[in-house]
Amino acid sequence: MSGPTAAATVIPALADRAIKNTVVLFDVDGTLTPARRNVSPEMLLLLSQLRHKVAIGFVGGSDYNKQQEQLGTASIPVTSLFDFCFSENGLTAYRMGQPLASHSFIKWLGEDNYKKLVKFLLHYIADLDIPVKRGTFVEFRNGMINVSPLGRNATVQERIEYEKFDLQHNIRADFVEAIKREFPDLGLTYSIGGQISFDVFPMGWDKRYCLQHIENEKNLPGGVDYTTVHFFGDKTFKGGNDNEIFEDPRTVGHSVKDPEDTMVQLRELFGL
Repeated sequence: MSGPTAAATVIPALADRAIKNTVVLFDVDGTLTPARRNVSPEMLLLLSQLRHKVAIGFVGGSDYNKQQEQLGTASIPVTSLFDFCFSENGLTAYRMGQPLASHSFIKWLGEDNYKKLVKFLLHYIADLDIPVKRGTFVEFRNGMINVSPLGRNATVQERIEYEKFDLQHNIRADFVEAIKREFPDLGLTYSIGGQISFDVFPMGWDKRYCLQHIENEKNLPGGVDYTTVHFFGDKTFKGGNDNEIFEDPRTVGHSVKDPEDTMVQLRELFGL
């Protein structure tokens, strides 16, 4: 048996895993899957083997639907492949297939502040002199907004060309500084990632947000007191979107180059 089928086999209860009080969390893009692409059958099989030893979960900035596309299949929900599913850094969360309490960016910021922010962003983009502009400049998500001067509807080639231009002219970095000057008191933070965009979200709503669910686990029926939390990520450097959780004192951080490196490190660390 291999791939998703093996990954969906019967798994021991959380309290019955071979290595006690331990959970392993993974970034998605660049750690479990190539960026924006699907997980390999080999990775799914290894995760299934790991899941017999420890609890496992993923934590990513994307929404649940994108993660289902990358990690699950048409017939297998991603919530059956992981014990913990933390979409949008844990603002949308599942434990053993059941949803946990969720929060939202708009609820936190308030409609009036949100409207002022979006008005500023769109005016700024309108005035930008860049070679190409496409569509979807501000993408609204549950836990953040994603801002792209180029527009998220750009082609792969346009993204590649824009990234070079952006690095040369500091378009995104300057944009972030302009927002900080305009809205110094909103309590927002910014993460420049990928080729064409940056995320805007409340301070503390990076990947560390999911750790509150892990810490609360011991209070749930059949819950476990997780004293060891491993985290694997590829963007663990300063400014990368895995950095905060990687450096958090509550986690044991592991830096990986790509999904193949993740598998090598897992086999070594857990004897798989």
